[in-house]
Amino acid sequence: MTDQGKAAPKPETDGPTEPSQSMTPAPPQSSRLSRRPFWITGLLVVAAIGWGAYGHWRRDAQAAETQRGTITFTPTVQVALAQRLSGPIDLTLPGTTAPFDEARIFARATGYVAERRVDIGSRVRAGDLLARIAAPDLDQQLRQAEATLGQRAAALRQAAAAVNQAQSNKELANVTNGRTAVLAREGWDTQQSADQTRLGLAVQDANLISAQAGVTLAQANYQAQLATVQQLQELTGFEQVTAPFDGVVTVRNVDTGDLINGTASGGTAMFVLQNDDVLRVHIDVPQAAAVGLVDGLAAKVTLPEMADTVFQGTVARNAAALNTNTRTLPAEVDIKNDAHLLHPGLFVNVTVSVPRSSSDVVVPAGAILFNGEGLRVATIENGDTVKMHDVSIYRDFGTSVELRGDQLGGKRVAVDPPANLQDGAQVRVLEPGAPTTVRAAPGIAAEATPKKPA
Repeated sequence: MTDQGKAAPKPETDGPTEPSQSMTPAPPQSSRLSRRPFWITGLLVVAAIGWGAYGHWRRDAQAAETQRGTITFTPTVQVALAQRLSGPIDLTLPGTTAPFDEARIFARATGYVAERRVDIGSRVRAGDLLARIAAPDLDQQLRQAEATLGQRAAALRQAAAAVNQAQSNKELANVTNGRTAVLAREGWDTQQSADQTRLGLAVQDANLISAQAGVTLAQANYQAQLATVQQLQELTGFEQVTAPFDGVVTVRNVDTGDLINGTASGGTAMFVLQNDDVLRVHIDVPQAAAVGLVDGLAAKVTLPEMADTVFQGTVARNAAALNTNTRTLPAEVDIKNDAHLLHPGLFVNVTVSVPRSSSDVVVPAGAILFNGEGLRVATIENGDTVKMHDVSIYRDFGTSVELRGDQLGGKRVAVDPPANLQDGAQVRVLEPGAPTTVRAAPGIAAEATPKKPA
């Protein structure tokens, strides 16, 4: 027989045997080990659920705390004083210099340039000779017209002599008619003779009238020819091209020997003469300042190439009407240029002190709030209460802005306030330069040092 068929030997015991119920066999070790992972997993699940519930509770508590802090939060704002402006507005505008007088000189006599005495840059006085034109044809026309004028003068003298003769004939006929009429009335002469002398007097009257008409015609011919002579004399006078005023020659388009056509309309000018002893500076004043602009205002003119030199000028004239395309008022500033440091055609900056039509205020640029309600400024009333004001910007200087109206003049305005600041809110005021740390709203990091007002 094999060992498997043998009965198992009884265990040996040294002591008494336990009752039968105490002899129940213990659970095997492998069963306890197989149930341990389930207990661990259960504990982990319970721990995860508890941790999640704790995190959710913590977040709810933080949100409630944040909400309570937001509701009860009093923001800290910096303030600045709104400065009231009532003086004139210094308006700086671009401008262009131009000569006070400018003339484009054309020829009125046809001929050749016989002599040219100036060039570009030449300074001349009024009446100085610029060029001389040789026009022999025109000179010959003048001599012919003067000879014809002499003929007209002789014809006038002849017509005057004819009048004198006709006057004498009339007087003789009048005397003869008077004598013949007396003799015929007394019977010493015939009636026919009396009629002949009477009609002869009428003929002499007609001759006198004709002679007087001849004088009138001769005078008209003489005046017409005299006008022709004067016209030609004027034209020959244009053979001498002279300067109409003091100035400098800026353009020269002719030279000796050039043919000049004096009858051409337009064309190229012989010379361009400019008077730069006084310069005009053309500026365009915006509509906002055009209302206060008047003639006589002082102006300062600066040139980028001469930044240290300021030229004093005066607003001399304005167009009195705005350009409808640009909504600007054309104006001119006159500058004395005796030293001729400035030249026509320069770009310059013109500063004009325009009287202010109403008082305005200046506030830091950071005081402007822009949201769905438009541009607004917050002022601090009664020490810590916010009051919102609708504003309109007149001019922007970068770090500060000028507002229309002076309602905010002298008031404290909030600089860089929170975007959600509302009318009537309570704030804590941080005076400029105060070394106080700004307390941030819940959930927003505070800056280590406060910003200085702009």
